[in-house]
Amino acid sequence: MSQFTASDFSEAVSTGPSLHGVKNMDTLQLRHLLEQVRAGQVSLDVAVHKLRKLPFDDLGYAKIDYHRCIRQGVPEVIYCEGKSLSQIQGIVLRMSREHCNILASRASPEVYRAICEVAEEHCYHEQARMVIINPREVEKIGNIAVVSAGTSDIPIAEEAAITAETLGNYVHRLYDVGVAGIHRLLHSCEELFRANVAVVVAGMEGALASVVGGLVSCPVIGVPTSIGYGASFGGVAALLSMLNSCASGVSVVNIDNGFGAGYQASLINKLAVGKLHDHSVHARERIQRESAATL
Repeated sequence: MSQFTASDFSEAVSTGPSLHGVKNMDTLQLRHLLEQVRAGQVSLDVAVHKLRKLPFDDLGYAKIDYHRCIRQGVPEVIYCEGKSLSQIQGIVLRMSREHCNILASRASPEVYRAICEVAEEHCYHEQARMVIINPREVEKIGNIAVVSAGTSDIPIAEEAAITAETLGNYVHRLYDVGVAGIHRLLHSCEELFRANVAVVVAGMEGALASVVGGLVSCPVIGVPTSIGYGASFGGVAALLSMLNSCASGVSVVNIDNGFGAGYQASLINKLAVGKLHDHSVHARERIQRESAATL
């Protein structure tokens, strides 16, 4: 094996496809690197150097999972609550060198200002409390309906909507259509009927998830929120109501977990349009054919 030199290191940093200068080690880039090795355009030492950091990067207070983008197609998401500003900055600084469309959730304005100090490109959705670092346009597919019972539920609904849009999905928002004025929901039924999956965000008694579940033929993801008076117990009443729904096809995420609902909706939507892990499936089929040919 040849000696790893300074010029090789420079090649390792600069070689391979990038998106406007931002590295994004996903399946396509990994395949490109391996094809370069096979063609003799990149040495084994350079390839090993580039792949060495893929499992994770240990910052002491955080282990950044660079491999997640290859496994799941989405970079690791930064959950900001509970982290110090310096910890968030360190994670953002390291991740922004390798990925684009990095989501930072539960980000206060103070957190956003801290991110601005270490990241050149960013977009803040204040109502959703989400930052997108190194934002890039992505092809959007399918149809996800994000439905909120009341105006007070919109911040959680926006967390779901921004997550789904960043992951490459068309999102249609239907807000303030709760059961207290159910004619508002019925007025928007056509939007619901076109959706591949519906995210229903509701506090108080959380009845909207059951109503939507009884109207549509697609999966419904219920998101209970902590909105409500004392007997709602910070969203527990809505959570239990959704879990006890008599409508078929309703699943439930945790209280105020708009991100989890948006991510799950993205998976369902992409399955519905046949786009989930397309190249992974094709690669597996090709491996099976090549393995059979060698027997």
